[in-house]
Amino acid sequence: MGDRQDGTRAGRNSQDEFVIANEFATVIVRKVHTRNGVRLEIASPKLGHSIRLDPLELESLTWQTTETFSRFLETPFGPGS
Repeated sequence: MGDRQDGTRAGRNSQDEFVIANEFATVIVRKVHTRNGVRLEIASPKLGHSIRLDPLELESLTWQTTETFSRFLETPFGPGS
């Protein structure tokens, strides 16, 4: 498989990538090396959404309450759905 436009390898199967799934969702999580440091990429292949988070953004998730995540699920397929 070839390189993506963002410089990462498509179809890469390594220890830096894994899938988490249940009956409601599937996400691919992987560590991505960028010019600005390491990011955690979380991608939803079914919906075509992805995000890359730096360490501070990831840490900020731990500051949130359960209610914050419940509000995210009010529009479970993203804005405009």
